[in-house]
Amino acid sequence: MKSATTLRVVLVEDSPIIRERLVESLTATGRIEVVGEADSETSAVAALSSGAWDAVILDLQLKQGTGLGVLKALSDGRPDGAKVIVLTNYAIPQYRDRSLALGADYFFDKSREYDRVRNVLEEMADARSVAR
Repeated sequence: MKSATTLRVVLVEDSPIIRERLVESLTATGRIEVVGEADSETSAVAALSSGAWDAVILDLQLKQGTGLGVLKALSDGRPDGAKVIVLTNYAIPQYRDRSLALGADYFFDKSREYDRVRNVLEEMADARSVAR
Protein backbone atom coordinates (compact mmCIF):
# COMPACT_ATOMS: atom_id res chain seq x y z
CA MET A 1 0.00 0.00 0.00
CA LYS A 2 1.28 3.44 -0.95
CA SER A 3 1.81 6.13 1.64
CA ALA A 4 -0.27 9.29 1.69
CA THR A 5 2.92 11.17 0.89
CA THR A 6 3.66 9.19 -2.28
CA LEU A 7 3.92 11.55 -5.23
CA ARG A 8 1.59 10.53 -8.09
CA VAL A 9 3.06 11.08 -11.55
CA VAL A 10 1.66 10.71 -15.07
CA LEU A 11 4.15 10.09 -17.91
CA VAL A 12 3.31 11.50 -21.34
CA GLU A 13 6.00 10.18 -23.67
CA ASP A 14 5.77 8.49 -27.06
CA SER A 15 8.91 6.36 -26.63
CA PRO A 16 8.23 3.12 -24.73
CA ILE A 17 11.95 2.83 -23.94
CA ILE A 18 12.10 6.28 -22.34
CA ARG A 19 8.84 5.66 -20.45
CA GLU A 20 10.28 2.40 -19.08
CA ARG A 21 13.52 4.12 -18.09
CA LEU A 22 11.59 6.90 -16.33
CA VAL A 23 9.38 4.44 -14.45
CA GLU A 24 12.42 2.50 -13.21
CA SER A 25 14.26 5.65 -12.17
CA LEU A 26 11.33 7.41 -10.52
CA THR A 27 9.86 4.50 -8.60
CA ALA A 28 13.15 3.13 -7.24
CA THR A 29 12.82 4.92 -3.88
CA GLY A 30 9.15 4.08 -3.36
CA ARG A 31 8.30 7.76 -2.87
CA ILE A 32 7.05 8.30 -6.42
CA GLU A 33 4.27 6.29 -8.04
CA VAL A 34 3.55 6.35 -11.78
CA VAL A 35 -0.26 6.43 -11.91
CA GLY A 36 -0.69 6.84 -15.66
CA GLU A 37 1.07 6.70 -18.99
CA ALA A 38 0.15 8.12 -22.39
CA ASP A 39 1.80 8.39 -25.78
CA SER A 40 -0.60 10.77 -27.56
CA GLU A 41 -2.32 14.07 -26.87
CA THR A 42 -5.75 12.44 -26.67
CA SER A 43 -4.69 9.69 -24.27
CA ALA A 44 -2.76 12.22 -22.17
CA VAL A 45 -5.74 14.52 -21.79
CA ALA A 46 -7.87 11.52 -20.81
CA ALA A 47 -5.29 10.31 -18.26
CA LEU A 48 -4.96 13.76 -16.73
CA SER A 49 -8.70 14.43 -16.57
CA SER A 50 -9.04 12.27 -13.46
CA GLY A 51 -7.24 14.90 -11.42
CA ALA A 52 -5.57 12.16 -9.36
CA TRP A 53 -2.00 13.27 -10.04
CA ASP A 54 0.61 15.54 -8.50
CA ALA A 55 2.96 15.95 -11.47
CA VAL A 56 3.11 15.18 -15.15
CA ILE A 57 6.24 14.60 -17.20
CA LEU A 58 5.38 15.82 -20.67
CA ASP A 59 7.19 15.29 -23.96
CA LEU A 60 6.40 17.80 -26.71
CA GLN A 61 6.49 15.36 -29.64
CA LEU A 62 3.87 12.63 -29.30
CA LYS A 63 2.50 9.84 -31.52
CA GLN A 64 -0.57 11.98 -32.17
CA GLY A 65 -0.83 15.64 -31.26
CA THR A 66 1.71 17.51 -29.18
CA GLY A 67 2.63 18.29 -25.64
CA LEU A 68 1.67 21.88 -26.35
CA GLY A 69 -1.88 20.65 -27.02
CA VAL A 70 -1.84 18.87 -23.65
CA LEU A 71 -0.67 22.08 -21.97
CA LYS A 72 -3.53 23.98 -23.62
CA ALA A 73 -6.00 21.37 -22.33
CA LEU A 74 -4.56 21.74 -18.81
CA SER A 75 -5.11 25.50 -18.90
CA ASP A 76 -8.72 24.84 -17.86
CA GLY A 77 -7.43 23.58 -14.54
CA ARG A 78 -5.29 21.02 -12.83
CA PRO A 79 -5.12 19.69 -9.29
CA ASP A 80 -4.00 22.17 -6.64
CA GLY A 81 -0.22 22.23 -6.43
CA ALA A 82 0.23 19.89 -9.41
CA LYS A 83 3.31 20.57 -11.51
CA VAL A 84 3.98 20.15 -15.22
CA ILE A 85 7.50 19.17 -16.22
CA VAL A 86 8.31 19.34 -19.93
CA LEU A 87 11.09 16.90 -20.88
CA THR A 88 11.95 17.12 -24.56
CA ASN A 89 14.60 16.68 -27.22
CA TYR A 90 13.32 19.94 -28.73
CA ALA A 91 14.74 22.26 -26.09
CA ILE A 92 14.88 25.37 -28.23
CA PRO A 93 13.99 28.81 -26.85
CA GLN A 94 10.73 29.05 -28.82
CA TYR A 95 9.41 25.78 -27.35
CA ARG A 96 10.64 26.72 -23.88
CA ASP A 97 8.92 30.11 -24.03
CA ARG A 98 5.69 28.67 -25.44
CA SER A 99 5.62 25.83 -22.89
CA LEU A 100 6.12 28.18 -19.96
CA ALA A 101 3.52 30.60 -21.35
CA LEU A 102 1.03 27.71 -21.51
CA GLY A 103 1.63 26.80 -17.88
CA ALA A 104 4.61 24.44 -17.69
CA ASP A 105 6.46 24.78 -14.41
CA TYR A 106 9.74 23.30 -15.64
CA PHE A 107 11.34 22.76 -19.05
CA PHE A 108 14.21 20.29 -19.39
CA ASP A 109 16.33 19.03 -22.28
CA LYS A 110 16.26 15.20 -22.41
CA SER A 111 19.84 14.96 -23.58
CA ARG A 112 21.35 17.23 -20.91
CA GLU A 113 18.91 17.61 -18.01
CA TYR A 114 17.22 14.20 -17.77
CA ASP A 115 18.24 13.67 -14.12
CA ARG A 116 16.81 17.03 -13.06
CA VAL A 117 13.30 15.60 -13.48
CA ARG A 118 13.87 13.07 -10.71
CA ASN A 119 15.47 15.75 -8.52
CA VAL A 120 12.43 18.03 -8.88
CA LEU A 121 10.03 15.18 -8.10
CA GLU A 122 12.04 14.09 -5.06
CA GLU A 123 11.98 17.70 -3.80
CA MET A 124 8.21 17.69 -4.25
CA ALA A 125 7.95 14.40 -2.32
CA ASP A 126 10.14 15.87 0.45
CA ALA A 127 7.90 18.93 0.69
CA ARG A 128 4.82 16.71 0.94
CA SER A 129 6.42 14.68 3.76
CA VAL A 130 7.20 17.84 5.73
CA ALA A 131 3.74 19.33 5.13
CA ARG A 132 1.91 16.26 6.47
